[in-house]
Amino acid sequence: MVSFADDGSVLTVNSTLATMLGYERSELVGRHVETILTIAGRIFFQTHLFPLVRMQGKAEEMFVLLRHKEGGDVGALLNAVRHERDGHAVTDCVLMEVRERRKFEDALVRAKQAAEAANVALQLRTREVEEANERLEQQTVELELQQQQLQQQTAELEAQSEETLAVNEELTARTHELEEARRVAEEANQAKSQFLAVMSHELRTPLNAIGGYAELIDLGVHGPVTEAQRSALDRIKRGQRHLLRLINEVLNLARIEAGHVEYAMEDVRIADAVRAVIPMVEPQMATAGLTSKTSIASDLVARADREKLQQILINLLTNAVKFTPSGGTIGVSAALAAAGNRIAIEVSDSGIGIPADKIESVFEPFVQVDVGHTRRREGSGLGLSISRDLARGMGGDLYARSEVGRGSTFTLALEPAKSDRTTRAPDQSASS
Repeated sequence: MVSFADDGSVLTVNSTLATMLGYERSELVGRHVETILTIAGRIFFQTHLFPLVRMQGKAEEMFVLLRHKEGGDVGALLNAVRHERDGHAVTDCVLMEVRERRKFEDALVRAKQAAEAANVALQLRTREVEEANERLEQQTVELELQQQQLQQQTAELEAQSEETLAVNEELTARTHELEEARRVAEEANQAKSQFLAVMSHELRTPLNAIGGYAELIDLGVHGPVTEAQRSALDRIKRGQRHLLRLINEVLNLARIEAGHVEYAMEDVRIADAVRAVIPMVEPQMATAGLTSKTSIASDLVARADREKLQQILINLLTNAVKFTPSGGTIGVSAALAAAGNRIAIEVSDSGIGIPADKIESVFEPFVQVDVGHTRRREGSGLGLSISRDLARGMGGDLYARSEVGRGSTFTLALEPAKSDRTTRAPDQSASS
């Protein structure tokens, strides 16, 4: 810990920091705080850190390079707060030593290189997995044909015990080969999911750095910002958020495929879940000029993971907004099926619709269906795929029905709570 005045003079320092830098506490008190920073650290202090503290009164998780008394560099994460003490402005800093500083250095410079390298590696790995899957499918067909032939031979040689035994042994060996081939395919798919997860983590660090530096420039830390520059910064920040959202979707898909998603099942009131997510998409609906309507049985309760149920609803509502022209309507309804074994939550829209032969393909990863000459909407094509996997992970399902030019309806089917076995009156509301 270290405290310094606005003129940079060190007021107090604790023994932990003094020991970390090889000094006695008395050697540091009264010195200028920049004397314990490297040259790069001084530049960062003068142009970024101290202006930010003076402007906002604080700085959080800033990476700085300290200079050891013997000449070495010490990386640290810094949190600072500036306040008045005895009539004078004082900045109190808490530092935590960071041993893996390379992860925090040159993040902005390496972001583009890392993204390009990751994209090339991902494409290469994807081609390898596709080729492996094709070989597996061909081998599977061949093995199935061989298995059928062996079964026919077994039926013909029932009377000849020794020959029948040999055929059975060969059939067992072929079965083991088939199981081994399937195991190899599963390992390849697992490797793909692990690769996507690792690359998603690696890409998020430089993207967060890009967003942080753009925010600092927008705040005027580097000097006045013109309207043209602010417009360019806004485009940079929108692009950074869009890339980060796509990476998070890829990471979610990788976690699901790798089987690393855990479900906290509980009794969830459907009306409460819908009310919680509607405000999250209302700004998008208002911008697009859409009207929303809900019709939910007031005390309808499903067995589900609350967080993942809300994630599915947000994905479905966001998807409906994308593909519904201005003046259209988006509806949310829920009811207990007649058999009493399923709760059906429907999200419908009056949008462009989906051709009948394309309905199942929209649930495949990275797929977006275009109708006629409509342009491709922004997104990765993972939302519906992730939503169906989450629904099935909770013991339910997600399916769709649609008509081109008339709109689409996506139905989330979930198991009801044990006590929820009777049909109830809907709680209807509408908003625009």
